[in-house]
Amino acid sequence: MVKDFSLVRDDIPRDEVLGQGDARTLRTRGALRETLVSLLEQKPFEQVTIREIAAQAKIGYATFFRHYPSKDALLNDLAADQISGLMAVSLPMLMSADTRSTSRALFAYILEHRTIWSALLTGGAAGTVKAEFLRQMRQLAAEQGQFESWLPGDLRVTFAVASALEILAWWLEQEQVVDIDLMAEILDRLVVTPSLTDTPLLTEVEAKKMRNQNKS
Repeated sequence: MVKDFSLVRDDIPRDEVLGQGDARTLRTRGALRETLVSLLEQKPFEQVTIREIAAQAKIGYATFFRHYPSKDALLNDLAADQISGLMAVSLPMLMSADTRSTSRALFAYILEHRTIWSALLTGGAAGTVKAEFLRQMRQLAAEQGQFESWLPGDLRVTFAVASALEILAWWLEQEQVVDIDLMAEILDRLVVTPSLTDTPLLTEVEAKKMRNQNKS
């Protein structure tokens, strides 16, 4: 299967890893990321070795370390770029009141990059993805300021990220793709809307209304 790395953003500086990059460096980094995704489709991340990555990417073992100090750094780079791309697509709509469209945009992005995200979430790299997603969401929450609510801010972010990733992982594991409109509704109602509201519980009237809507 052809892998789409079109939104893995090589324009993001990785000074701690690369320093000043050139065209050859960027090509090598792209090959290393693509190789890692390919290997994650075959085995858990813990079983992937740097020698395997280097051999499949057709570079020398020592050359790998000119780009990344470890395979974890390579995985972190891949995860960070993919999450940045996901947030770039969904956040503008999240800032509006249309949370359903935001949820749909998220699933549309994942579907377009299904191979990469399947490898990341089901290939033993879910912990790294979660940690990076939390880091970026916490940074965003800090930039947006305090949100008046009964729920502690960091718990709100942690719950939203963990729940969203579990839903995404379940979706990607299905043999037949579940309709993204249905998945957007599920994510919106289970995670997005509850995480953005400052009301801890539905009133009995609201709960009854929602039950009636579900029956119709």
